[in-house]
Amino acid sequence: MGLLLFGFTFYQNKQYQKQAAYQAQLDSIAAVERFRADSLAAAEALRDTSRSLSGVEGSGVEGSGVEMSAAPIYKDSLLEASRSAEGEIITLSNDKFEVAFTTKGAQPYSAMIKDYKTYGGEDLYLFKPGTSQFGIQVYAGEMVNTSDFIFQVAEKTDTTLAMRLPFSGGGYIEQRYSIKEGEYMVRNNLSFVGMENVIPKNVFSVDLDYSMTIPRLEKGYKNESQYSKLDWYFSGEKKPSDIGRARSASKRVDNKVAWFAFQQQFFSAIFRAPKEYTSAEFDIKFFPEDDPDKNLMACVARMRADFQPGQKETVIPFEYYFGPNHYKTLKSYDQKYERIIPLGGNVVGIFTKYVIIPLFDFLHKFISNFGIIILLMTIFIKIVVFPFAYKSYSSSAKMQAIKPEIDKLNAKYPKQEDAMKKQQAQMDLYKRAGISPMGGCLPMLLQFPILWAMFRFFPASIELRQQPFLWADDLSAYDSFINFGTRVPLLGDHISLFALLMAVSMFFYSKLTTASQPGSDDPQMASMRFMSVWMMPIMMYFICNSLSSGLSYYYLLSNLITMVETWVIKKWFVHPEEIQARLKATEGKKQPKSKWQQRLEEAQRMQAQMQKEQAKKNGRR
Repeated sequence: MGLLLFGFTFYQNKQYQKQAAYQAQLDSIAAVERFRADSLAAAEALRDTSRSLSGVEGSGVEGSGVEMSAAPIYKDSLLEASRSAEGEIITLSNDKFEVAFTTKGAQPYSAMIKDYKTYGGEDLYLFKPGTSQFGIQVYAGEMVNTSDFIFQVAEKTDTTLAMRLPFSGGGYIEQRYSIKEGEYMVRNNLSFVGMENVIPKNVFSVDLDYSMTIPRLEKGYKNESQYSKLDWYFSGEKKPSDIGRARSASKRVDNKVAWFAFQQQFFSAIFRAPKEYTSAEFDIKFFPEDDPDKNLMACVARMRADFQPGQKETVIPFEYYFGPNHYKTLKSYDQKYERIIPLGGNVVGIFTKYVIIPLFDFLHKFISNFGIIILLMTIFIKIVVFPFAYKSYSSSAKMQAIKPEIDKLNAKYPKQEDAMKKQQAQMDLYKRAGISPMGGCLPMLLQFPILWAMFRFFPASIELRQQPFLWADDLSAYDSFINFGTRVPLLGDHISLFALLMAVSMFFYSKLTTASQPGSDDPQMASMRFMSVWMMPIMMYFICNSLSSGLSYYYLLSNLITMVETWVIKKWFVHPEEIQARLKATEGKKQPKSKWQQRLEEAQRMQAQMQKEQAKKNGRR
């Protein structure tokens, strides 16, 4: 008990010392901020006084030899000198990108991605000159924000740039950037050299502020904004968290963050701290479609990183990725960057990563036309799922073959109270014809993950970006076959022909499948048929009109191939005369009941019993 008491007291004392040191740091920062604000106010007031006195005759200010100068903001003379120095722009470039840096704040100034262009054919800047801000705040006897100062160039090569900010008390802050051929990565070392006597020993962290305005780069604002967001990743998690997707939002994170990303639809700026950020605040704001500067979104990240005081040299490493959201490229860095690409959930994502993407890449080795690639990929997928689809299609064809018998049952049991008898008779009819009532449902359910995988893959696939096919000039965006010149509610400012053809094919496919469905006189079935034949194609058209034309093209092909498969199965694999002969041969014979029928009849008996008991209670009343 004594050891426990001693250990607890020792632990509490350590925690108190850390808390006191942290509070002292906060108090010092607050005091310095007040001092800085007062200094700025005093300097501004002095300049105003100087301007007002300069117009007064005999004031002794103008032409009298008396000079008025603004009061210094920083106590450190070297900091004060660097604050008013002139900055310059220095560029590092390789075969993948060109990143410009400014000596003001020793920070990235712009990033141009090579081998890509904007939709308008201009050089593609992930962020344009002067539209980003990166500052490091640290207490060094007074609060210092590196973005306020001009750094001195200490080293410059084709692949390396080092800039330093010296202090009068000794030491300097250094920002060292380096790039390599064949990579979209900028490696950065933030160093505090000889600052052990400048930065107090109770300073255990530095604050880093990143802000960036990302311009519009694609054809369609709606599609681009829907696939743009701000991501952050916790080590060990399956996928990153995110905010955005066309909605402005803010988020505070009090856990350690491995990296975060300002993600446009096809390009991203990713910031990683190998030693992890200790906490974060994120903010994303989307500009309206009619923004005069053609900006898409403004992203802000306020991070905190650990700092070890009292060291002769403290180095904090960072990495910046400025490049495309290409799955294999992002995956090659082995930091889970590829998980920012929306590929679907766990099941759908596995299918996309291990089937769709490898198949897409394989076909692209031999074929350059992406419209042909989508056609071949659709045929391949249809062949793979055909064994599952065959049961569904054949079940539909058999249902159409026994439709006359279904119509007879509908005429025999027209009343609502005979619904159970009609259902039992239908189940018996299905059994005699060799039709499974659920035979057409399960195979269709198995195909839904594929449809969803394609829905996620095409709009996020950078391979389709600016790839033309037929009348579409960009398979990753909508094809504007007809332009209105003005916005129309629901439609937008255009009509997509691929989306329209997809909706028409969906209409005819629904007509084909519902023609064989029983219960045509049932109001509920009529309502479902109306939804399937009319409402779903119309809804899908409005959804896809502003989405990827490659997606609409795939759905169009899928519908056409499915209709061909259904026709072939009905023509050569399902023989109505054989089914009719089987029905006659089993007429009047008792058929063994399946477990499904047994459960259904049991449920019907229970329902009938409950109705009788309810009727008795109502009669007593």
